Amino acid sequence: MPEWLTEALATPGLMWLVLTIGVAGIVRGFSGFGTALIFVPIANIFLSASDVVALTMLTGFGSMAALLPSALKTAEIKGVSTMGLAAVLTVPLGLWLLVQFDQDVIRWTATVIAFGMLSALVLGWRYRGVIDVRRLLGIGGAAGVFGGMTGLTGPAVILFYLAKGARAEVVRANTILFLAILDVVIIINMTIGGLTSWRLVGIAFVLTVPYFITSKLGQAMFKPVYEKTYRSVAYAVIALAVVTGLPLWD
Repeated sequence: MPEWLTEALATPGLMWLVLTIGVAGIVRGFSGFGTALIFVPIANIFLSASDVVALTMLTGFGSMAALLPSALKTAEIKGVSTMGLAAVLTVPLGLWLLVQFDQDVIRWTATVIAFGMLSALVLGWRYRGVIDVRRLLGIGGAAGVFGGMTGLTGPAVILFYLAKGARAEVVRANTILFLAILDVVIIINMTIGGLTSWRLVGIAFVLTVPYFITSKLGQAMFKPVYEKTYRSVAYAVIALAVVTGLPLWD
């Protein structure tokens, strides 16, 4: 067995990580989002913040392969590309903050972001203003910073699309496409900065198999008519992950 895989299989809490990514895959498959919001709080219990960000992005390739082809048929390419461009420019800042701050600061930041997004979604927050290019760039830029710093690539964009009141299938497709772009950008920057390793690739390899399978399962479960049910389930799972991953329990 290769050394990198042996090291990966010896990772503390690996079975919990496998279980968590499996649940996250189902939620991601039927809602288009939720992986980082579920995985990051739990993974932070067992791994360093930097490793968690890298793993979140690396495992994202599993859902990308499962979900991206169908999402491209529905996604609003122009708007997503505008936000993606801004995110490309701000990811390095997020990664710089990841390296500068203490582990607990990163964990609490991730918790606050996740809890804030969940609260906004549950309360039904809606943005009524005009969405122009500057706002799209701002949303994408925020996603790049938060994604690089905590691994939570989706909150800013997901909240924007849900607040916009777009149809469930459009929200799902746009989010899948944007997160795919950000996964690639963050991994490239982390690799250049020496923040990835073969051990992390090995862990990602172990996690990607259940993630791919459950993402396909969640995708098969997706029916636009059950949009409210999907959202309620996603909110409940995210809330459980956020509470479980609170640094208070360490």
